[in-house]
Order: sequence, then structure tokens, then C-alpha cells
Amino acid sequence: MQSLQEKASEWSGVSQADAFAIDTTNLFQKLGLQAFINLSTDFYNRVYEDEEVWFKSIFVNSKKEEAIQNQYEFFVQRMGGPPLYSQRKGHPALIGRHRPFPVTHQAAERWLHHMQKALDSTADIDTDSKLKMMNFFRHTAFFLVAGDQLKNQNQQPPCKHAASSKPAAV
Repeated sequence: MQSLQEKASEWSGVSQADAFAIDTTNLFQKLGLQAFINLSTDFYNRVYEDEEVWFKSIFVNSKKEEAIQNQYEFFVQRMGGPPLYSQRKGHPALIGRHRPFPVTHQAAERWLHHMQKALDSTADIDTDSKLKMMNFFRHTAFFLVAGDQLKNQNQQPPCKHAASSKPAAV
């Protein structure tokens, strides 16, 4: 059985080595806090203006300002900065925190579309950092898809034989 990381690599087309190349450079020190704030602000402006109603509806119960803060604090923490996210919200637990949302292949691709556009528009992030970050985002998006599928498998009703009080015929 494939691990969630293996599924993420298969589905994203990004190896674990490339996904976690963000750990070879302290991107927080290199880019600074404002770059992460700018990226997350641009990203969520795009998400909340998305013309795809099905995608935009995923975020309907989220406040944009809070989503921006959650994202940039997580990125800062994950990419070498202070543990802003954990200090405010606890362990990131990405799969658990995304549990209420439909994290499908289609949703991951749409999320990544907006993230690529936001990265392309963030002038204070250099090309090498953008590539490392996008590889991490792509792999992580499909890690969440794999986690969502696992969640959905665990919610399946038991087979009809499991509910039967009669012993199975031998």
C-alpha cells in the first residue's frame, strides 16, 4: 500500500526530494516576512475573485483576512521562520485542518493555478525560490488529496455482511 507521501509524489509529478528542497535554504531569512504576506494576500485575492463558483464556494465560510494570516504564518513557519502558526493555532495538522473541505484533484489543480499566478506576481521572490516553493505546494496539495481520499474511505458504510447478526456460512 502506498504512503500518502508516495501518492502525493505520483499524483503531483514532484519527487519528495524536490518537494522538500525548501528545507535546503532558509526561505524565510532569504525572502523576509513581507514576501510571504504579499504572496498569501495575492493568492487569496485571486481565490475570492475566482470565476469558478464550485471552487469559490469552498471558501465561503472563511474570512479572507484570517485565511491570509493562516497561510502566511504556516508558510513562514514551514520555510524556516518563527513558529507563528503553531503559537496561534497549534500544530498545523494539514490533513485534519482541511478535513471539512472537498480536497479533490480538481480543487488541488485550481488552488495550484492561483498559487502559480500569485508566485508569478510576487516580485520579491526570486526564480529559484519560486520553483522550490511551487514544488512544495504541488506535492503538498496532492498529499492533502490523498489524505482526503483516505478520510472518505474510512467513512464508507460497512459491507452488508458486517451488519448481519448471523455468522457467515462456512
